[in-house]
Amino acid sequence: MAVEFVPLPLPASADASKFIDFGREVRGVDPGSLSPELFEQIKDALYKHDALLFRDVKLTPEQQYALTKAFDPQSENYGHGNNKTEGTKKSILHPDLKTIPRVPQVQLIGNGTVYNHEGLAEAMLKHPSHSTFHKTRVTSEDEAKGITRFYRWHIDAALYDLSPPRVTTLYGINVPKGNHQTCRYDDGTGDELDVPLGTTAFVSGKTMFDILPQDLKSLAVRSRVRYAPHPYVWMAPAHAMSTGLGIESEGLELPLNELPPWEEERRKVLPVVWKNPVTGNLHFQVHPCGAAELIVDPLPAGASRDGALYPDGAHITDLKEVRDLLYKMQRPAIAPKLVYPHDWRENDLVLFHNRGVLHSVVGAFTKEQVRAFHQCNLAASDDPAGPTKEDVEAYA
Repeated sequence: MAVEFVPLPLPASADASKFIDFGREVRGVDPGSLSPELFEQIKDALYKHDALLFRDVKLTPEQQYALTKAFDPQSENYGHGNNKTEGTKKSILHPDLKTIPRVPQVQLIGNGTVYNHEGLAEAMLKHPSHSTFHKTRVTSEDEAKGITRFYRWHIDAALYDLSPPRVTTLYGINVPKGNHQTCRYDDGTGDELDVPLGTTAFVSGKTMFDILPQDLKSLAVRSRVRYAPHPYVWMAPAHAMSTGLGIESEGLELPLNELPPWEEERRKVLPVVWKNPVTGNLHFQVHPCGAAELIVDPLPAGASRDGALYPDGAHITDLKEVRDLLYKMQRPAIAPKLVYPHDWRENDLVLFHNRGVLHSVVGAFTKEQVRAFHQCNLAASDDPAGPTKEDVEAYA
């Protein structure tokens, strides 16, 4: 049977015209035992479509690690460092991840208590909840009615010392069934989205860039983000916005002198826009919660200054200004019609282009609803490429 690439089923809320190239279900192939030729097809398809779904998969942690590593053979360690997230007690990631002992690049995530799982005698898992991270929260009464929120829109990346993974693989082993929930934005727009229980929500970084007006496209292609050192420890005392798209500017971040030891040269400075290695498309790829500064290059010679933002360049260090600019650029792309909320089934395997999409955990489970997933991403052997000189000239 030849390999097939079938468009993903979209929810009624989606604007299908914005998902023409996004997402494919892959049929007729076992992702745990790909020949080199088949892998090249899968790799090419992932960069073209940003998310691939395999149904009814049986996959060992070793196979998942091997598949993830094949996208970047020089990569070795989990995206946040092997055995690092549990060891950093102050990190907001600490409660969410348990390492598979014999394959430390693969993490167990989910909800409830899992027993005798891949060398773990007992693992108490907790689905991340907006109630512990957002400044405001859904009332208990609304939560009982199925109202929920996006937890945190992000890219899988340490954002300090290690390079952002190229690919994340997410394997659903135990998937509890339940009613759909309503994801509410609570930002005054009235936006809300019907979502399957425990969905993973995705938005396209390409669409995020493509829908920007000209002045913000120009700013995006000329800008780089400097991330905070140890950003998940830095942001831990702070509160997220109700959309999960960044942090409220309340001055609650951990002072830099109270962070674990860090070095300035290990801080990540990454382009706002990342270039797809296969299509050449530009993807707006910023983790808004960890961003600390924006470095804007001046307009290229000959570019029109009419309506341009920061035409002479800028180094923006005011945290609220940085966050407000990023939110203005990123919020349009998380509109309900642009979100793909994956409806998980047991033994689903999703591969996503971590340098081409943003994603968020969504929803809330009871303690009795046991969910177990394996997640793998690997700190890349290089940093993502930004726009070329020609890209900057075209959009600036």
